[in-house]
Amino acid sequence: MMEKYKRTIFSFDRNNSDELCQKEWLITNGLGGYASSTLSFMNTRKYHGLLVASMEPPVDRMVLLSALDEEIYSNDIIYELACHRYPGVVHPSGFRYIKEFTEGPLPSWKYNIDGIQVIKTLFMEHGANSVFVRYDIHVPPAKRNCTMRIHPLASMRDFHKLARRNAGILQEPSNNGTIIYLDPSEGSEIELHLLSNSSYTSSSDWYYNFEYPLEMERGYDFHEDCFHPGYFEMKLSPGKNEMLMVASTEKITEISSASMQKAYDAEKERIYMICQGSGLTEAFPSKLALAADTFVVMRHSTGKHSVIAGYPWFADWGRDTMISLPGLTLVTGRYEIAASILSTFAENCKDGLIPNRFPDHSTDSYAYNTVDASLWFINALWKYLEYTNDICTVEKMWNTVNDIIHNYSKGTSFGIKMDTDNLLCHDGQLTWMDAKVGDTEITPRKGKACEINALWYNALIIASKLAAKLGADHSGFEEKAEQVRRKFEQVFWNEEQDCLFDCIGYDAHGKEHRDASLRPNQIFAVSLPHCMLGPAKEKSIVRKVQQHLLTSRGLRTLAPCENAYIGKYEGDTLQRDRAYHNGTVWPWLMGPFVSAYCKTKGHSLRSRMYAKELLDGFIPHLAEAGIGNISEIFDGNEPHLARGCVAQAWSVAEVLRAYSEDVLLQKINK
Repeated sequence: MMEKYKRTIFSFDRNNSDELCQKEWLITNGLGGYASSTLSFMNTRKYHGLLVASMEPPVDRMVLLSALDEEIYSNDIIYELACHRYPGVVHPSGFRYIKEFTEGPLPSWKYNIDGIQVIKTLFMEHGANSVFVRYDIHVPPAKRNCTMRIHPLASMRDFHKLARRNAGILQEPSNNGTIIYLDPSEGSEIELHLLSNSSYTSSSDWYYNFEYPLEMERGYDFHEDCFHPGYFEMKLSPGKNEMLMVASTEKITEISSASMQKAYDAEKERIYMICQGSGLTEAFPSKLALAADTFVVMRHSTGKHSVIAGYPWFADWGRDTMISLPGLTLVTGRYEIAASILSTFAENCKDGLIPNRFPDHSTDSYAYNTVDASLWFINALWKYLEYTNDICTVEKMWNTVNDIIHNYSKGTSFGIKMDTDNLLCHDGQLTWMDAKVGDTEITPRKGKACEINALWYNALIIASKLAAKLGADHSGFEEKAEQVRRKFEQVFWNEEQDCLFDCIGYDAHGKEHRDASLRPNQIFAVSLPHCMLGPAKEKSIVRKVQQHLLTSRGLRTLAPCENAYIGKYEGDTLQRDRAYHNGTVWPWLMGPFVSAYCKTKGHSLRSRMYAKELLDGFIPHLAEAGIGNISEIFDGNEPHLARGCVAQAWSVAEVLRAYSEDVLLQKINK
């Protein structure tokens, strides 16, 4: 059955360095740790590495093992399989020997080195900071005196930083491996254990000035030195050979064909169970179900699940988690994980706010800097109930729902409060459009944002319905919701544009300002489970968004006709932040657009086929940037180049949710 999930991405007999050095692969371990690089194994980001371990899952991530440089010695000729970029040169050019890359269920590369066939397979042990690499090597009978060497390159640093030669990196070698560690006097207990079924020779030297071009493009430091502890070596015989490598933060006692095969089979079986459990039989959604697993992680401080917002650099964020939860866990049938995620955030709710960020090594406090995460929490809980009918779990979280409504009504210490007209108002940079450079808000939305009040109404209706199911008083929720409904249309409807104002703001003197910028936030006033507008206005919103914001990769964050529109997400931090919500396309918004469109068409067959066409448009993208995944953002201008993270949770989740619920109509009580 796993063959249906196995797809060859490349098979060629020509040099293709651009493609191989641009497209990225990613495997994860369920802890926030991962292994990732380009198809050529040339690291182009500081975040690339073969073992990026999560030291305090799912955060505090460190690039421990940067790369493995392989060499084949045959008839006094050295064939180098590695690929690195240094200032002004790419060396070696091992990509020339890659003949095939197979995406899954576990990634593998096929090399042809002057008749010697090498298949390299990588996988991680789920729940451990360990990566396994297996080389299946076939040497033709005519080849004699062949040897394979593997040179590890270690960084031993925070994944946001870069390493330079450091005398504090030490090692303890043995016959078939080594332990690399930081000088204990520097207060670190981190160890990298390397082990092979071959012999090990230590050297302890450094390779200098690796260059990461994507960091250079992003305006960050982009040069690094890596520690070269030595090399592993195996004499190759004619016929089949197997060279094994494992890198881990844990002590490893042995490595053998049997032990590696056991680990390989366990990970393959886990992937199989995810595919089978999702119940998704079509190729595209089943591939997205596998991608969804990438983001589900354990948070060790709570012992429960959370969601990584995106790879390689994001952590688990409250807003992203709640928006992603239905697509990542409910559509895929992973209900226990959904309940665990909801519980993780409910237990850390403070003054009606769920955390948008947990403490990690860089901060010792929770961040509650979002107005919508708590409202998305209520929506996710409602979706959970729709899919599971698990009223017992919902009852455990009722106090959290009640706490959110109560605090939002009376006002929180974080600048969120229900106004006298029952609409929610909030401070700046608390919505998802929160880019800020210094003290400058790139998209100022202080006041009353349209999607926040759509979420507020949705949350009030859900609270009312949950209270009724639990036998609690719900009249206050109903009354408040009705008052919000009456006021919302009056305040937000833009008669001139036949759609919603994006935000109602106020100047220093309290004078009202209505922002008519054409943005996608209004689509939630149509797509959420409980909405306030009539059918005619809902259709008008969908038409307006479709006409000005819809692209093949999602919705633009600002219409091209607006003066502030920026069509390319590029340049340094300031340039990118200015474009982030001013034209850049976000694929996660395709989900609510599809839901809104199908809703206004009564989920007719024709509307569902159109929705399928839109969502199927992401199929080519699965082989364009992050293999098998959907990127964070795209340029607003054609050809809509992928930007940002190569794997984003809500991008995958919302495309998958919309495909399941709006195209396949597989919505509740599966």
